[in-house]
Amino acid sequence: MKLFKKFRQDEAGAVTVDWVVLTAGVVILAGIAVGAVRDGIGSITSKISSAIDNPISS
Repeated sequence: MKLFKKFRQDEAGAVTVDWVVLTAGVVILAGIAVGAVRDGIGSITSKISSAIDNPISS
């Protein structure tokens, strides 16, 4: 019983858990941001490619 009380009061691993949860949140948000930007970049890339292939003549 004494070992269980000591284990329950020990907070050494709590900081590690906080950092893991925080890092997971950042990774998820980065994945969402990449997904949102990817579609827009594809559209811009197509427009640039088209402009390079068919330059405006003066």
